[in-house]
Amino acid sequence: MRSKKIAIVTDAWHPQINGVVTTLTQTINHLKLFGFDVKVITPLMYSHIPCPTYPEISLSLVSPRKIKKVLTSFCPDAIHIATEGPLGWSARRACMSMKRFFTTSYHTKFPEYVRVRAPIPLKVSYALLRRFHNSAHRTLVSTDQLQDDLLSRGFTRTALWSRGVDTDLFKPTEERVFEGDDPVFTYVGRVACEKNIESFLKLDLPGSKCVVGHGPAYANLKDRYPEVLFTGYKKGKDLVSYVASSNVLVFPSLTDTFGLVQIEALACGVPVAAYPVPGPLSIIKNGVNGWVDDDLGQAAIRCLDVKPDECRKSAMAYSWENSTRQFLNNLFFH
Repeated sequence: MRSKKIAIVTDAWHPQINGVVTTLTQTINHLKLFGFDVKVITPLMYSHIPCPTYPEISLSLVSPRKIKKVLTSFCPDAIHIATEGPLGWSARRACMSMKRFFTTSYHTKFPEYVRVRAPIPLKVSYALLRRFHNSAHRTLVSTDQLQDDLLSRGFTRTALWSRGVDTDLFKPTEERVFEGDDPVFTYVGRVACEKNIESFLKLDLPGSKCVVGHGPAYANLKDRYPEVLFTGYKKGKDLVSYVASSNVLVFPSLTDTFGLVQIEALACGVPVAAYPVPGPLSIIKNGVNGWVDDDLGQAAIRCLDVKPDECRKSAMAYSWENSTRQFLNNLFFH
């Protein structure tokens, strides 16, 4: 009996470093361990251009016809379109022309991201995303709160797909990588305006601050906040070293749909300070593994009293194996 085939289409892929790429990479690796044959369709397979204002992201220049050709050749039993970029839209049109069911996932609040950069009304952006996702057999979302929000905006057939963390990699360590004063408050992620990083950088906190990551706002923020350590991208054990030797992970985003770095920090025994918005609200329990509060500075200070063992314990509830099984259960197999 042949292995079942799954095609995954994504505009976000290596060498990008972000939660979407990490989630898809881990999911694909586990699908292969489960015995599935996986075909990943990415912008690197076609002509592509750098995204304006964000050159690290590649935008593919591909017609639905070319996507249809790849799908016909691979003949997948299930098709998942992970992103709403140019490649995702081409894949959607190809599937609809082939009369093939497909699933999608909602990783990013693009309407809010776009609104930060351009005066486009949220209702216009959400109308476009509804058109994209409501054509799918199911739209996979990461939390109950996000599901409720999308349903209230007219999205249909949503289903939950949580996330995981590699607790063998992300774990407490005695290694110290910071030279500044304790306590150390750290941000990890894309350095871009939509991540609301300045609400963290402006906080009057004791000790030191660190920003791990890169992005279009990196140079500007580094110049404006010379007292903050900006490390650039870190991966693997290097990333773990910075996270695990921090006292608090500060997660200032108001628009992330989950925030994978939160459970990575928790797995390292590091509490998380965040605003009370979807993502953090589904992960953080005040006084147990961090704090959520409209006063981000107060949340960060309160995190200093949170026990590392409780943080680690809460992260153990998330695994990539369980996440992948949930993904599988939501696919539509022909």
